[in-house]
Amino acid sequence: MIHIYAGETISFEIKYKKRKSMGIHIDLYGNVEVQAPNGTSNERVLQLLEEKWEWIQQKSKEMKDRTLGPKERVYADHAESFLYLGNTYPIQISRDINIKKDHVVFEGDTLHIYVKQLEDEKIRQALKRFYYQQCKALVERSIQCNQSNFKVKPRSIRITDSTRTWGTCDSKLQLTFNWKLAMAPQKVIDYVVVHEMCHMVHLNHDRSFWRLVGKIIPDYEEQENWLALSSWKMTV
Repeated sequence: MIHIYAGETISFEIKYKKRKSMGIHIDLYGNVEVQAPNGTSNERVLQLLEEKWEWIQQKSKEMKDRTLGPKERVYADHAESFLYLGNTYPIQISRDINIKKDHVVFEGDTLHIYVKQLEDEKIRQALKRFYYQQCKALVERSIQCNQSNFKVKPRSIRITDSTRTWGTCDSKLQLTFNWKLAMAPQKVIDYVVVHEMCHMVHLNHDRSFWRLVGKIIPDYEEQENWLALSSWKMTV
């Protein structure tokens, strides 16, 4: 079916089920499906679509973009937005040959990038260092906040550039975390931290491990889902 609202067109399907309320599901390709109780009128379905219009447009576009994968970044003032703690912020670039080192400062809802040379790679490396530094501080703070749940403590904490994992814990209680975690919401960071801290007690993913994770982070599946849906855009 097709519905036009506020000058925009949306395609959707309706599935009638034995349920008490309506819901909207958007799949990985941006297709919209309204799940409605048996006997729901078309008027009520359209009303729900219009109430959720902005959210539908945003999520549908996000899912379609996800299938295309990461796009090439443009390092220019306000040309791009970068994730930080789960929100996106524009960048503002300043050239200053007198600074000691290229760096990034987050202030005023903007990522201010200060570089000696206006080169894409210099800007990218400055951003990456910023995320490394923020990730280390965020992870260490999260470990401190969650340490009371454990009798053992990590022996070391490292931030890495892994392409396969968000975090690891080895038999020596050495924890490592992916620098891109600084782009995720605090709740997601806390989940990954707790996940690896639980490996200090249970090195595998058996039932005891997941029971401990669930005891500390009851909604951990929501945090895993955020990573699954958003990891593609956690790039510089």
